[in-house]
Order: sequence, then structure tokens, then C-alpha cells
Amino acid sequence: MARKRAAILISGRGSNMAALIEAAKDKNYPAEISLVLSNRPDAGGLLVAQASAIATEVVDHTAFGKDRAGFESALQAVLEKHRIDLICLAGFMRLLTAGFVSQWQGRMINIHPALLPEFKGLDTHKRALDAGAKIHGATVHFVVPEMDSGPIIAQAAVAVHPGDSEEALAARVLKVEHRIYPMALKLVAEGRVQIKKDRCLIDGVPVPQASELVPTDPG
Repeated sequence: MARKRAAILISGRGSNMAALIEAAKDKNYPAEISLVLSNRPDAGGLLVAQASAIATEVVDHTAFGKDRAGFESALQAVLEKHRIDLICLAGFMRLLTAGFVSQWQGRMINIHPALLPEFKGLDTHKRALDAGAKIHGATVHFVVPEMDSGPIIAQAAVAVHPGDSEEALAARVLKVEHRIYPMALKLVAEGRVQIKKDRCLIDGVPVPQASELVPTDPG
């Protein structure tokens, strides 16, 4: 079966992008990273992609002012040019309109540094610590118009340690992000993920709720 052509959308260094690129180097992996696309010309991840001989493109959002539809039309044109099947968001710091999201429904995934539905939005590690959370983690989900709200494909939990700093907690969460994002893309590319009533099933089995997860300690 032909490998799915995946694009990674970034705005910065793209550490999750690097994990996806590494996984896709395996010829048996069901997706190939065919494009890295950034809204910022200075995104560090572009150099990482180029070093792996992956095509890169830039659609600079500042050139479009407040014209979000124009920006997204330019994004769509680049994605079509590269015959993209699946999109992975990896630190892409632009909110996408419902129109763009609907075009890619079930084909665009995102990683979020928290156990959704807890701590949507920014500053997740600080908010988890401030809330006294005992367990924190990361989530890969399908993108829907509402931010950080799509059906969950994969999650991983880490324990919050007494006296944790934001930086220490973030570093542990990042390690599980790098593990679950390639796993989630693999499942989607293999066609093993179904969405029923806003919940993902993997091979017909519902994805566990965050409350059922056992935290790992990646160090």
C-alpha cells in the first residue's frame, strides 16, 4: 500500500516535527513526510527539514494582514501542489478557520501538551502546577473548529513530582509527546482510526479516557 503523504505545519523549532521525521525514515512506516510548511520564514524547523532532504515552503501570514481566508487559500494551494493526504500540526501558532478545518476533517491532527479536555489553550504546564494536578501529559487529537477539542487519538500521562518546575514538567511531557505523535500518525495513516459520536476507536476499541491512564516516568 502506498505511503500517505503528510505535511507538517510549524511556526518554530518543531521538536515534534523532528520526531515525526525520524519515525518516517523507516520505509515500513505508513506515512512519509512530504512537506514542512511554516507561516514564519525564520522558523528553525525549516532548517531541520531541509537537513533531512524534505521539501519546505513558507506562507508568511504577515503578508495577508487580517485576511485569514487569503492566507488559508495560499496554504491550501501549497498543500495541493504537494499532493498532501494528511496534516500534522506541530507548534503551528495560527488559529485555522472552520472552513479550512472542514476541508481537512479527519485528515488533520494536532498535539497538545496536556491531558485534554483539561488545560486547553496555552501555558498548560504552569496551569497544571497551579491547579495541584497529580497527573499531566500530552494528547494527539483530530482538529475541529473549536480549539483543542477534537476526538482524541492517543494520550500519555506523566506524574507531577513534588516541587516540579514548569521546565522540569515540560521536559517530561515533551518526551511522551515525541512517542505518541508518531504512533498516532501511524494509526491514522493505516486507516485504523474511526470516529463515532466524537470519540475515536482504534481497531474498533474506544481510546481510553484520561482518567484510565497510568502515568509513565520518562525521567
